Amino acid sequence: METTQPHAYRESRGELVYFDDGVVRLFVLATVIWGFVGMLVGALIALQMPFWQANLGPYLTFGRLRPLHTNAVIFAFAGNAIFAAIYYSTQRLVKARMFSDLMSRVHFWGWQTIIVSAAITLPLGITTSKEYAELEWPIDILITVVWVVFAVNFFWTLKRRREKHLYVAIWFYIATIVTVAVLHIGNSLAIPAGLFKSYPIYAGVQDAFIQWWYGHNAVAFFLTTPFLGLMYYFLPKAAERPVFSYRLSIVHFWSLVFIYIWAGPHHLNYTSIPEWAATIGMVFSVMLWMPSWGGMINGLFTLRGAWHKLRDSVVLRMYVIGITFYGMSTFEGPMLSVKTVNALSHYTDWTIGHVHAGALGWNGFMTFGMIYWLLPRLWKTRLWSPRLANAHFWIGTIGMLLYVIAMYSAGVTQGLMWRAFDEAGRLTYPDFMETVIQIVPMYWVRLIGGLMYLTGVVLLLVNLFKTISTAPSKLDDTSITVS
Repeated sequence: METTQPHAYRESRGELVYFDDGVVRLFVLATVIWGFVGMLVGALIALQMPFWQANLGPYLTFGRLRPLHTNAVIFAFAGNAIFAAIYYSTQRLVKARMFSDLMSRVHFWGWQTIIVSAAITLPLGITTSKEYAELEWPIDILITVVWVVFAVNFFWTLKRRREKHLYVAIWFYIATIVTVAVLHIGNSLAIPAGLFKSYPIYAGVQDAFIQWWYGHNAVAFFLTTPFLGLMYYFLPKAAERPVFSYRLSIVHFWSLVFIYIWAGPHHLNYTSIPEWAATIGMVFSVMLWMPSWGGMINGLFTLRGAWHKLRDSVVLRMYVIGITFYGMSTFEGPMLSVKTVNALSHYTDWTIGHVHAGALGWNGFMTFGMIYWLLPRLWKTRLWSPRLANAHFWIGTIGMLLYVIAMYSAGVTQGLMWRAFDEAGRLTYPDFMETVIQIVPMYWVRLIGGLMYLTGVVLLLVNLFKTISTAPSKLDDTSITVS
């Protein structure tokens, strides 16, 4: 049973164990604030596509802001959400406080420093030009240091645990920490050519190969495995039901982490990489259907006997949307890797729709559900406005659907127009601008959808700070009695 005690932190076996809730509060705050910033930048670049006049000077053009948007949403919004989930759930699953409060704070402030560094350097054009790895070598070194601090704190906490069994969520966290370290270091190896410039040690096809081994698995082990750990902990808590099948969760974990790491080459279909490499990437991508859908089924079936709770629980509704979009995205991703489908979809906005279905649906809604569940528990008060949270759910869902449907339509239109030939075998639409003009209306729909999703985040931001304003002036750490 969890309680709060007005005592200073102390820990002894067989007595009270106090959890560090303070660092979780910090990560929750950072998640919502950076989420708003990252999605605001996303709305601006969505406007720049159909309305070129929105490119404001050399530092606020689409080319400068687009990597800022992706880094902010992935590493600032989703990253802080991951850390909030890990710090909250790990302490409770292993019945031990984090090894070092100091290391937890170094991790938090170090990560925010990295985000601010990205926000300064990317608009200035200081970039490696590698997808999801644009930050230059001094920031890469800082990322490595902060990640090591996080890893040491996490694994030493596991060493000091009071619970012998490691729940499956912990295994997903372990996979995230270890694999992200390998990916980051492997892809970031470079030779500095000044404080703000470096050159990768790889060249040509090898550089592309390593980059998309990193790029796809950044999605796998930063946007998938930690969020699955989040799902396996927070969904049963919110539903007040045990996970549907613990055996399935273990099969899900081991099959997913083995298969996912090989799927990266499907990003390089129809390029100069060897055909066998692209084929391996495609085959392993198709194999991902099975473990991914195993996880989706396990999540949704956990609600068996609790579906009636969706009427009153915005948290569960958000989780259902998130898990459903996880299933949709992990069906669509392998399908897009198949070469015949990829021939139509590659380089089109279909890929943009796919990425945002996963990011907005899976990562976004799982994060929102977690935050609404955590707010009253972390700040020891009621959620300020359940009605505002419900409005967030509907506005965000409708906005997300408008976004992805517009991008699917734009992508298929582009692919079909680029492949269209007349009776003489010549391109039906030889002028690239013909395609651009055709999809401009869909870009406007995308902007409307994105603004609606951003409005939902604003509602969350308001609800967050209003809830905090009603919290007790002194927030004590949560404690449990360990026998």
